[in-house]
Amino acid sequence: MDTAFLITAFVTLFVIIDPPGLTPMFLALTQGMSDARRRAIALRACLTGGIMLIAFAVLGEQILGFIGISMPAFRVAGGLLLFLTALEMLFERRTKRREDRAEEDDHADPSIFPLAIPLISGPGAITSVILLAGQQPGWAGLGIVIGVMLSMVLMVYLCFLTASFFERLLGKTGLLVLTRVLGMLLAALAVQFVLDGIKGFGFGG
Repeated sequence: MDTAFLITAFVTLFVIIDPPGLTPMFLALTQGMSDARRRAIALRACLTGGIMLIAFAVLGEQILGFIGISMPAFRVAGGLLLFLTALEMLFERRTKRREDRAEEDDHADPSIFPLAIPLISGPGAITSVILLAGQQPGWAGLGIVIGVMLSMVLMVYLCFLTASFFERLLGKTGLLVLTRVLGMLLAALAVQFVLDGIKGFGFGG
């Protein structure tokens, strides 16, 4: 097993999917609901988000090839997208946008939208699984990506189940600090994706 790739996949998907960051959104979207209904919504949201990400991990590169986009080009574009996400995390815009979505999408059942899509399997997560699957071709690399992604979805589910406790444990200040640190890590990973894409075009060695 490629330990370096496993660590890269874990850090990238943890930062992008951001289980701790989704927890306040889950609390807002399920406010006033019973524990049983919250558990059902959490399970449905995580299953749907996981299936979406598996589909893109398996078929993403084929879809890109069909429409004529090379993996180096997608790495550069994906890296830029992830970098913008990192900036939003560092300057707290990502949290505000998620809160706005929670307020705007006050549906009876928020499991599919907005929890599964786009909060769990959003553009950043989809971009990440495609990039990671392309970075380590073959079934072994795909298995690592899917395995790590499923562990992230499981972590989201567990955070949803313990949302109230987690919120009390960290508090607003703790969540804010965690978001900033994750944003810095994501910015560095995004730059690495861009550099890998540029190398794929034959530049930089």
